[in-house]
Amino acid sequence: MKVLVVGSGGREHTLAWKLKQSPQVEEVFCAPGNAGTALLGQNVPLKDTDVPGLIDFARSSGIGLTMVGPEAPLVIGIVDEFRKQGLRVVGPTKEAAQLEGSKVFTKRFLKRHNIPTAAFDVFDDATKAEAALRSGQFEFPTVVKADGLAAGKGVIISQNLDEALAAIAMIMRDRKFGESGNRVLIEEFLQGEEASFMVLTDGKNILPMVPSQDHKAIFDGDLGPNTGGMGAYSVDALLTPDLRQEILDKIIAPTVEGMAAQGTPFE
Repeated sequence: MKVLVVGSGGREHTLAWKLKQSPQVEEVFCAPGNAGTALLGQNVPLKDTDVPGLIDFARSSGIGLTMVGPEAPLVIGIVDEFRKQGLRVVGPTKEAAQLEGSKVFTKRFLKRHNIPTAAFDVFDDATKAEAALRSGQFEFPTVVKADGLAAGKGVIISQNLDEALAAIAMIMRDRKFGESGNRVLIEEFLQGEEASFMVLTDGKNILPMVPSQDHKAIFDGDLGPNTGGMGAYSVDALLTPDLRQEILDKIIAPTVEGMAAQGTPFE
């Protein structure tokens, strides 16, 4: 089988590296790929958001399976379009991808399904957000988030009122993240160690992977602005067996069940 991996980052390099090892995989293509993926297969000069171009390539090249790495093509509906053409593709639909594409969608979903999450409020107007911050509604530090995709950089931990107001101005007035800043979340700051606990799911069954951790802030000591994540590593010791089970029971299973129940299964 010929496989197409959509994307150009380390995540896609890893997918291509592992797929290459499968006896079922005849050839790996990456669009657009990177220098690492070029050593494993063939890079294709197509943007990950060029859905018509990717469909044409998959059809003309006899691609048996497409795996989508980045968020942006999922959010614009690449899976839906591939499926319409009868092409096998791995990834959530446009509706389901809102879990990643809209922080407001996700927070409201979590609240609706009683899934633990930090306290929050949503604003679609900069003046109202600034007034809420000045009113004392939020304790500092507080977290200001652009609603949409921002390559991991749309989250600002604000230590005081001035920093929070500057974050609102950057996101909603200066439009640093474009349309992703049409709405903002102002959210309770949670102190602690970060862990990412990812699972594979077909929309019903859940297969956990090993937990991982990355380092968001740009400087040592967790100082400076957030990046897209640096220095990621993955090891079982990050989560105790009890905590892992608690995450599965209280967060992951209710999310998978809730998405399926509202007719947008996350696959």
